[in-house]
Amino acid sequence: MHTTAEDAPALDRAADEVVDDAPAAATALEPPAPMPVSELLCLALHRASRAMTAQYRPLLAPHGLTYPQYLVISLLHQDGSRTVGGVGEQLGLESSTLSPLLGRLAERGLVLRTRAVEDERRVQVELTDAGHALGEQLEGLPDQVCEAAGLSRSGARGVVAELMELVAVLEGPARH
Repeated sequence: MHTTAEDAPALDRAADEVVDDAPAAATALEPPAPMPVSELLCLALHRASRAMTAQYRPLLAPHGLTYPQYLVISLLHQDGSRTVGGVGEQLGLESSTLSPLLGRLAERGLVLRTRAVEDERRVQVELTDAGHALGEQLEGLPDQVCEAAGLSRSGARGVVAELMELVAVLEGPARH
C-alpha cells in the first residue's frame, strides 16, 4: 500500500480507533463474572423443594406418611393401578427408593403388589380400600399448601407448567 504524508493523520486516527476498541474487544472475550450463589437456579429450586416438603410434613405426620409415600398414594388414588416402573417414571423416583417405600405401604395395608401374569418381571401396584380411604383424606392437602404459599390453583398450575417445561428440557437429552 502506498501512503503519502497527507494520509498519515488519517492512518494515525485509524490506529487510535483500533487501540481504543481493543479494551472493548478484550472485554467481550473475557468470561462473564461468576454468578453469585444467591442467583443460582439450582439453589433456588433446591430451597423451594425443601420448603415445599417442609410444608407437607406436618400435614402428613398424623397419617404416618412421608412425602414420597404421599405422592404414591395420591397418584394411585387419582389414576388407579400402575406398574412399579410406571409409578417411578411418573413421580421421578428410582426403583431403589420406590421398592422399600412400596414395601412399607404394603405392610400398612395401603397398597397391593402383584406380579403380572403375562410378564412376571412387571409388578402391578394398586391401593387397597384403606389406601383409597386415605387418598380421599389427603385430597385437600395441595390446596392447603397452595394457600400457605399464597398461590391460587391457577397460579400453582402456571408454576407447575413452567417447572415441567424445565424438567423436559433438562431430562430431554439424557433420555435420548
